[in-house]
Amino acid sequence: MSYILTDADKTAAQTLRDDERFNHFVNKVCEHDEIWILTDEHGCMMLTSDDEEDCIPVWPHADYAKEWAVDDWSQCKPEAITLKVWQARWVPGMEDDELLVAVFPTTDATGVLVEPRELQDAFTRKQKLGRHN
Repeated sequence: MSYILTDADKTAAQTLRDDERFNHFVNKVCEHDEIWILTDEHGCMMLTSDDEEDCIPVWPHADYAKEWAVDDWSQCKPEAITLKVWQARWVPGMEDDELLVAVFPTTDATGVLVEPRELQDAFTRKQKLGRHN
């Protein structure tokens, strides 16, 4: 179940720099054990970066994903993926398909583009730190 996102929290997160939004994303995903994507009847929404890299955008909460579901994406709906499923199925699948992850894009920024394993490593580091606190 997703956490409650206030308008103030949403506004604050969206004004963060890309690297800060990346860290916010990792923290929230580890805390709530879910990653949000957009899907339609054809599957997961994908983007092509300015560098012609195919990527899957991900968000820490359904409300951020919903903000992307406009215009060409208006048929898309937010869908949660547990961190466990992401790690077991999505990371290897994205690596096999040579896809990147667009971490926490906003309506005016692509987000941080990373390899799936790099994002996985960030989750692992965060989880290890969390156990030591």
